[in-house]
Amino acid sequence: QVQLVESGGGLVQAGGSLRLSCAASGIIFGINAMGWYRQAPGKHRELVARITSGGSTNYADSVKGRFTISRDNASNTVYLQMDSLKPEDTAVYYCNAQVITTTKRLFDYWGQGTQVTVSS
Repeated sequence: QVQLVESGGGLVQAGGSLRLSCAASGIIFGINAMGWYRQAPGKHRELVARITSGGSTNYADSVKGRFTISRDNASNTVYLQMDSLKPEDTAVYYCNAQVITTTKRLFDYWGQGTQVTVSS
């Protein structure tokens, strides 16, 4: 069984910063891509940022230049540094990992979500 545990959400004023962390634990052979998604009330879940095992990244246009995704492969942890936050960044943020099991199968796992609220 694999678990993704997120931390770092909270309440911040517009223009402020937050750093999210997500650690994967369990029986893991490897992890391909890791990413962060978010879902605001009444909206679909959307990709915020994604990083491959090799370090290639892609970002939603709305966060480019403000958010930075990174990962530590040794600890199976992904981070999201969020700067210059805006009220429209308010959402529940979910961590995602494409985990390779010891039987060499690929599964998608999700964290429980962490609330980010940006006040104006």
